[in-house]
Amino acid sequence: MGERSKKLNQLALTAREGKNPDITGLAIDSREVKEGYLFAALPGTRVHGGEFIQYALRMGAAAILTDAQGAEIAASELAASDAALVIAEDPRQALAYTAALWFGAQPETIVAVTGTNGKTSVSTFVRQIWTELGHPAINLGTTGVEGAWTAPLAHTTPDPITLHRCLAEAAEAGITHAAMEASSHGLEQRRLDGVRLTAAAFTNFTQDHLDYHKTFDAYFAAKAGLFRRVLPPDGTAVINLDDPKGNEMRAIAAARGQHILTVGRAGGDLCLLNQRFDATGQDLRFTLWGKTFQARLNLIGGFQAENVLLACGLAITSGDDPARVFETLPHLTTVRGRMQLAATRSNGAAVYVDYAHTPDAVATALRALRPHVMGRLIAIVGAGGDRDATKRPLMGQAAAENADVVYVTDDNPRSEDPAQIRAAVMEGAPEAYEVGDRAEAILRGIDALQPGDALLIAGKGHETGQIVGDQILPFDDVEQASIAVAALDGRVA
Repeated sequence: MGERSKKLNQLALTAREGKNPDITGLAIDSREVKEGYLFAALPGTRVHGGEFIQYALRMGAAAILTDAQGAEIAASELAASDAALVIAEDPRQALAYTAALWFGAQPETIVAVTGTNGKTSVSTFVRQIWTELGHPAINLGTTGVEGAWTAPLAHTTPDPITLHRCLAEAAEAGITHAAMEASSHGLEQRRLDGVRLTAAAFTNFTQDHLDYHKTFDAYFAAKAGLFRRVLPPDGTAVINLDDPKGNEMRAIAAARGQHILTVGRAGGDLCLLNQRFDATGQDLRFTLWGKTFQARLNLIGGFQAENVLLACGLAITSGDDPARVFETLPHLTTVRGRMQLAATRSNGAAVYVDYAHTPDAVATALRALRPHVMGRLIAIVGAGGDRDATKRPLMGQAAAENADVVYVTDDNPRSEDPAQIRAAVMEGAPEAYEVGDRAEAILRGIDALQPGDALLIAGKGHETGQIVGDQILPFDDVEQASIAVAALDGRVA
C-alpha cells in the first residue's frame, strides 16, 4: 500500500523545529507502533492518547501527532526524544488527511450515506445497482465490506487508518465504485475526512446515540458534517425531503454550493407517486425531473421504496443513466437483517427480522409491514444496555401502538441488569408479555402465529451475538426463527 516511506512534509504535516523524518507507517494504537512510525495521540472519551506517547516513543516512533493537551501530558518524554512533534488543533482531522495521503488510492466513485436509519440499506442498494450495471462495487459499514471485494470491519465507520487502507486495497483489487455508511460518531471524530466523495445522501433524523452526543443539536450537527465538511462543493447532495430535517440539510448543502437532488413523496426531483403492496413486495410509480416511471420491488415495507429511491439518486448523480438504474430495481434483494424474511410457518404466517433499534425505526418497520399482512401483527422488542436509557419506554410504546401483540425481551443488556431494562421498556407497553430469554420469546411469538399473521423480531438484525456482561454469546435472530419454526411445524432443522 503506497510507498515504503514518505517524508513527514509529504503527508502535509509540519513538525516543531523543522524536523522532517522518514515515516514508515501510521498507528493510533501504541502497541502497533514500529520503527519510523507516526503515532497519532488523539483525545478520547475516557483517556487522552497523550498518555501512550511514552510507549510509542519506546517502540521507535519517528513522529507524534497530537494536540496541545497531548503534548503537555508527554512533555518530559518528548523533550528527551528526537522524534518530530506535530501539534494540531484538530488532530483527528489531521490524521484523516494524513491517512488519505499515505495510502493514496481510492475507488474512482465513492458515495456516503448519513441518517439515523436506513444507512445500511441505502448503501447496499447502491452497491447492488452498480453491480447490476457492471461496475466492480462494494459497500462499507455495519455489515463489513460487501460486494466484489470483501473484508470485516469493527465499526460502521472505521478509524481513518483502517478506512483509507481498506479503500486503497479495494482500489488495488479493481474496485471502481464504493458506497459508505457515515455514522454520526464517525463524522464527529473526522474519520471520513480525506475520502474523495462524488455524492452523499441524507435519509432521516430521529432519536439515537444521545448517550454520546448529549443533545439533538449536537447529534444533528455531527450528521450535517457530511455536507458541511466532507462532501466537496462540486459534489451532489441527495436529500430526503420527507424528513422534517430535510430542508435544513438541503440549505446546508446549498450554502456549500453543492448540486442537490431531492427525493420525497410530497415532491422533489425524484418523487414517489404511488405504491401498491402485496404479499411478496410492492409496485412503485415515481417521477424523475417530471418524467414518469414504474418498477417492481421484491422488498417488504413501504420505507424500502424511500431507501431504494435515495440509492437511485446516488447512482444517477454518480454518472449512471436514470433509465438503466431503474431497470435494476426488480433485481434488488433484502439487506441482511433489514426486514429480512427469516422463516415461514406451514400455515403461511411469515417471520421477519429487522435491525430496528430506535423508537422511530420500530414504529416505521411495523407500519411498513402492516399493508402486507392480512391478519395480526406480532412484535418482539427489547433495548440495549449501557446506551440511551430515555428511549426504552419509547421502544415499548412504539411496539404497543403499531402491533397487535407485543413480547418484551432482552436485546444486548451489556453490563446492566436485564430485568431493569425490560421493566423500562414495559412502561411503554404495559399490556406486553415479558419473556427475558430471547430464544424463548422468539419461540412463543412464532407459536402464536395463525394463518395471515406476521411476526417482526426487532433490534438485532444482522448481529450474530448477544452481549451479556462482558461476554458475546452466539445468537442469531434469523437462525433462532428458523429453529423455532422447524420445531413447531415438525420439520427437520
